[in-house]
Amino acid sequence: MSRNGQHRHDAEPLEKRLVASIALNALIVVAEVAGGLISGSLALLSDAVHNLSDVAALVIAFVARRLGRRPPSHRHTYGLGRVEVMAALFNSATILVVGTLIVRSAVARLLHPEPVLGGVMLAVAVIGLAANLFSVLLLKGHAHGDLNMRAAVLHLFQDTLSSVAVVMAALLSGRKYGFYLDPAVSIVVVVFVFFSGWRLLRDASRVLLEGTPEGLDLEALREDVQQLVPGCDLHHIHVWELRPDHRMLTAHLRLADDMPLSALEDVLERVRDRLKSRWDISHVTLEPERVGCGGSSLLGGAATVTRANPKGHEA
Repeated sequence: MSRNGQHRHDAEPLEKRLVASIALNALIVVAEVAGGLISGSLALLSDAVHNLSDVAALVIAFVARRLGRRPPSHRHTYGLGRVEVMAALFNSATILVVGTLIVRSAVARLLHPEPVLGGVMLAVAVIGLAANLFSVLLLKGHAHGDLNMRAAVLHLFQDTLSSVAVVMAALLSGRKYGFYLDPAVSIVVVVFVFFSGWRLLRDASRVLLEGTPEGLDLEALREDVQQLVPGCDLHHIHVWELRPDHRMLTAHLRLADDMPLSALEDVLERVRDRLKSRWDISHVTLEPERVGCGGSSLLGGAATVTRANPKGHEA
C-alpha cells in the first residue's frame, strides 16, 4: 500500500468518529433548545448555543481534514495542510467570542435570577453531559499535535464542563441560593476555557505567520550543525511550520575551503539526518557555499548584489 493510501486508511476511523460526534451534538442542540423552552432554563439554552458551536467546529474539522490530505499540485505546491490551521484559528476565536457572551449572560442572571423547572432541566442536562463526555472520549486521542482537532476537542470539553454546571444548578435549583450557582460556576468554567482558547489562538497564529516553532533554539541548532561538520558555517537560517507536525528549514551552509566537492552530498545528507533526528525538521533545503554569500549572520538579510552591465561597468 502506498504512503498516501496508508494515510487515507488510517484517517478513516477518525472521520467516522467526527461524523458520529457531529450527529450526536446536533441531537443535543435540539434536545436542549426544547428543554430550555419548556423549563424556562437560560442555562440549557446557553448550553445549546455551546453545542451548536461544537457542531460548526466539528464540521470544519471534518472538511479541513479532507482538504488537508489532498496531494501537492501546481497551484498548491505544499498541498492544503494549512487549511487545518486556519480552521483552528477560526475555532479558537469562536471559543473566545462565545465565552464572552456566556459571561455576559451569567452576570445578568446573577443580577436577575429566574425560577426554572428543575426536573426537566436536570433530565436534559444529564443527557447533554453524557453525550458531550462521550464525544470528548471519541476524539481526545486524536488531538495531540493537530491544532484543528485540538480546537474541536476544546469546544467539546468546554461544553462538557458547562453541562456539569447545568446539572449542578438543576440539582440545587430548589435551594434558597440555587439560582445563583449556575451563573457563578459558568463564569469560572469560561475563565478556565479562555486560557486554553487563547493558547490555541496563539499557536495557530504563530504557524500562519511562519514563526519559529515553539521551544526551538536557533543558536543551539546552528552550533549543533557546526559541531557535526567542523569548519562549516550555517547561516541565513529560517525555520517555520507548514502545520504543527511538519517543520521546515532553509539555510546557507558554507563549507570549509579544503573540503572536496566529492564529499558534498555526504555532508548534506548528514546535516539533514541530524536536523530530522534531533530537531524534528522533516523538510530541509540547504544552499551549500564555498566562497560565501557575503554574510554570516544567523538570520541573514537582504544582500547587496553587484552586477556588471554588458559594457563591463558595475550596475
